[in-house]
Amino acid sequence: MKYHILSGAAVAGLMASTAVAEEVRVYNWSDYIDESLLEKFETETGIELIYDVFDSNEVLETKLLAGGSGYDVVVPSGTFLQRQITAGAFQKLDASKLPNAENMWSVISDRVSKYDPGNQYAINYMWGTTGIGVNIGKVKEALGEDAPVDSLELVFNPANMEKLAGCGVHFLDSPVEIIPAALAFMGEDPDSQDPDVIRKTEPMLSAIAPHVQKFHSSEYINALANGDICVAIGWSGDILQARDRAAEAENGVEIEYYAPKEGALMWFDNMAIPVDAPNPEAAHKFLNFIMDAQNMAAASNYVYYANGNKASQEFLEEDVIGDTAIYPDEATLEKLYTTSPYDPKVQRVVTRMWTKIKSGT
Repeated sequence: MKYHILSGAAVAGLMASTAVAEEVRVYNWSDYIDESLLEKFETETGIELIYDVFDSNEVLETKLLAGGSGYDVVVPSGTFLQRQITAGAFQKLDASKLPNAENMWSVISDRVSKYDPGNQYAINYMWGTTGIGVNIGKVKEALGEDAPVDSLELVFNPANMEKLAGCGVHFLDSPVEIIPAALAFMGEDPDSQDPDVIRKTEPMLSAIAPHVQKFHSSEYINALANGDICVAIGWSGDILQARDRAAEAENGVEIEYYAPKEGALMWFDNMAIPVDAPNPEAAHKFLNFIMDAQNMAAASNYVYYANGNKASQEFLEEDVIGDTAIYPDEATLEKLYTTSPYDPKVQRVVTRMWTKIKSGT
């Protein structure tokens, strides 16, 4: 098995050395693929796979926009994808090298086209919702049997958060997801680009922030699974991974995931090829490999996220395709919203506000 999962320092060292002709460098989210697929790709293609991970869009964007990232395939989320396309960070895909593109799901491709018109620069890898992960026993112990577990009231009401602080709450460190959720809870447009509307969320978020144990975009998985926290605002598949890890450990921790009844963000993680990719030919081979129906199904069966590949659905395990937390029913789909990237001026407002909320200053 030749593929590598490298630290940032190791990757930097590799990028400083002479590149091997037949290797492909992939930069993906942490805990986001069945690693046996990486070995399978190497076996089938003879291409050495160097695989590194990140846990926030901001980290990825910094590398991309600085140029010379050294990666052949990266995985930005929708709004970041749109901004990076505008900045010239990606090269257009060569459809002639992607015969498995016929497997993609038009329902998802159409939604992703909001960020990538014509689906020229990226393919959808996974999609899902941002919602609430709950340790049922601990939350009901803290708030009673009628705890509003399916509502943003659970986390945006300071009185609830004060009580939940005792058993631990984690939030995504992602203002582009938490702020729209706060706007939805307040009855505002979650996709608002108006700084004055966005600022309406600051008093509420500042009031609950002291009760948030940690703002982090990956640690909540194990924390939920181990019973170290009782609530997390996170990504659907991560929370379902936590649920299953707890069940496998038989540790008495019961985790449930809820897409809030007020509406939940529908997000898309997409694979794209940087404009300065060292090996775009191998990058296309990797994308085509991922778009194989059985390979994409294997990825979803491992990470418990829905994917944008229609042909994969016949190979999905029943506890994936049959779970409405992963593949939502029509009623839930109707309440899902998408967001657009903030322009630079609004982004500065959001970044300053988020820093202030987290620091309490």
